[in-house]
Amino acid sequence: MNGARLIARLRAELGDSSVLVDPDVTASYSHDMMPLADRAKPLAVVLPADVEGVQATVRACAEAGVPIVPRGAGSGLSGAANAIEGCVVLVLTKLDRILEVDPGNRLAVVQPGVVNLEFREAVAKHGLFYPPDPSSYDWCTIGGNLATNAGGLCCVKYGVTTDAVLGLKVVLADGSLLATGRRTVKGVAGYDLTKLFIGSEGTLGVIVEATVALKPLPQAPATLVAAFDDTGKAGDAVARVVREGLVPSLMEIMDATSIKASEKYLNTDIGAGSDCQALLLCQSDLGGEPAKQELAAIEQLCKDAGAAFVYATDDLSEGALLLQARRVVLKALEVYGTWLTDDVCVPRTRIAELITGCERISERVGLRIAVVGHAGDGNMHPTIVYDAGSEDEFRRAREAFNDILDLGLSLGGTVTGEHGIGKIKQDWLAREIGPVGMRVHRQIKAALDPENLFNPGSMFPME
Repeated sequence: MNGARLIARLRAELGDSSVLVDPDVTASYSHDMMPLADRAKPLAVVLPADVEGVQATVRACAEAGVPIVPRGAGSGLSGAANAIEGCVVLVLTKLDRILEVDPGNRLAVVQPGVVNLEFREAVAKHGLFYPPDPSSYDWCTIGGNLATNAGGLCCVKYGVTTDAVLGLKVVLADGSLLATGRRTVKGVAGYDLTKLFIGSEGTLGVIVEATVALKPLPQAPATLVAAFDDTGKAGDAVARVVREGLVPSLMEIMDATSIKASEKYLNTDIGAGSDCQALLLCQSDLGGEPAKQELAAIEQLCKDAGAAFVYATDDLSEGALLLQARRVVLKALEVYGTWLTDDVCVPRTRIAELITGCERISERVGLRIAVVGHAGDGNMHPTIVYDAGSEDEFRRAREAFNDILDLGLSLGGTVTGEHGIGKIKQDWLAREIGPVGMRVHRQIKAALDPENLFNPGSMFPME
């Protein structure tokens, strides 16, 4: 089946408006937010409105031998949603219904096109809470979160996406619909296929529905900020919190470069001081006196580690302003140029070493590097700023990106904590998990997708 015949079939089955071929339109669907990843021209962009439309698309593409690249909102940072030449980009944003909220069992059933923040707001009306909150939570979709096993600022207490998922419905390479998991709290029947598909970046199937576990809505958070004149002291404070068994609902770290960028962007002073080299932000959602006690314990640990300044508040507006300084870092860095954010996770006792290592890389390549991250779980996001119009600066940015990955591995870490492998870290995945691990990955891929239909070239190179 040639391309024209495939497009005609897709239009016949899904409707003309669901199949886009205008090059100017399809180009906007051909990539995510990662500038290092290659992209190509898709044959078409397909936007099915229901599960049956997804199945019809998969069957048609399978018969035509045309690869499929599943896509959500495009907020990813690994190139996993980038088109390859002649593919069909399968966009799932029209599957945007919250199918069920069950307060009695604290679960919900949701389609992949639902925006993370809108879902959180919907379940909050039932007194419930969906914890995963990526930084792009106001526009990223649940499907993309599932495909990359996204995390967020609340990971330290509530875990990443996979920790909230009970079951899935997935369209397989032959167009059949697989149901995995359960609706019960416990369940160990068979292999854990749910976790297999979460984080698979669309290489094994197309997720079209998820059953997720919800938490009781937390109390309004109290917030603590601690400033350090030495990065090592901040790292020591994190280690002390972990050793004491304290689990705040949020624990974020910012280096001096990110602090200055946020203060300039917000036109405010967040109290860090000119000598501040690292800022620790913590929140407790225990409410009332328990929250005050938790933050008081963290405050003492920060002081013991040598904090120059510590401030705690239960005022929501103050807390929101302090947290905003963390959330706007990427936007703030745009003042200086184009940003390229990395994603490594290291043991929590080695966070300070990662930050100081990034400072050395910054000096060597001659580019600004800001480091922010989830201190509670060691997932750090060094962000390189460069001039997109300069080939030399782009080359140096790519060099710095890889040097940071190398640094992360040398510290006993992993090359991705939440953004995924995508089309930029295949060699790094092979280095991290070794030849036996890669062989098993390829065997699983071949078993579920023998014709390499789904997102070829993502996770590991095409053969």
